[in-house]
Amino acid sequence: MAPGSFAEYTVVPARAAAPVASVKPEYVTVPVSGTTAYISLKELGGLSEGKTVLVTAAAGGTGQFAVQLAKKAKCHVIGTCSSGKKSAFLKSIGCDRPINYNAEHVGTVLKQEYPEGVDVVYESVGGAMFDLAVDALATKGRLIVIGFVSGYQTPTGLAPVRAGTLPAKLLKKSASVQGFFLNHYRSEYQAAVEHLLQMCADGDLVCEVDLGDLSAEGRFIGLESVFRAVDYMYMGKNTGKIVVELPHSVNSKL
Repeated sequence: MAPGSFAEYTVVPARAAAPVASVKPEYVTVPVSGTTAYISLKELGGLSEGKTVLVTAAAGGTGQFAVQLAKKAKCHVIGTCSSGKKSAFLKSIGCDRPINYNAEHVGTVLKQEYPEGVDVVYESVGGAMFDLAVDALATKGRLIVIGFVSGYQTPTGLAPVRAGTLPAKLLKKSASVQGFFLNHYRSEYQAAVEHLLQMCADGDLVCEVDLGDLSAEGRFIGLESVFRAVDYMYMGKNTGKIVVELPHSVNSKL
């Protein structure tokens, strides 16, 4: 939670750091991706046993945590993804109904299998997926916007949504859409990091990382591979959190 991304070294206040049991890439998933899911669902999700939760981009860096945390709250979890491989991963972490949107139409599945709608949506895609999620909300449903990756490469950084009809749709269902930005929840941040790191260390949380082994040019190593890693993410290829490894010559200086 400090400036200095895409650097080999950075200096941060001690209060901004959290101890880890060992140096391994899985811990990199926690500080942003994990805490975003944990704090947003805790503060805004109103999760309770039996509720239906839809997670978009469920096999991604933060989606994987939303799936697992919702399952730990005894919810029924639906997760959207882009491949059979990702569907299998989602099943392995407890997702009740993975939807591969390249094989099934998300809106059709939701209407047919969840006619009463979904209680909570953890939404990070934006654009057409946001519209589908709004339409799928149950009465008094909640949609949490934590990002809109489908629009990040457009000139405006946004993907168009059917915003004109949004007030009527929300009114009709007494539903809500709320944004979540991690920087506004700093008071909860440190405790969330420590809690998730402990869960990870205890084996109670899968912290999936994608090191780029399946990318065209292989594993992401060194700062020069950051460009490839970002493109890999925008193409929707990653399963879990993308991690760029720094060369051992750098790590050995620490």
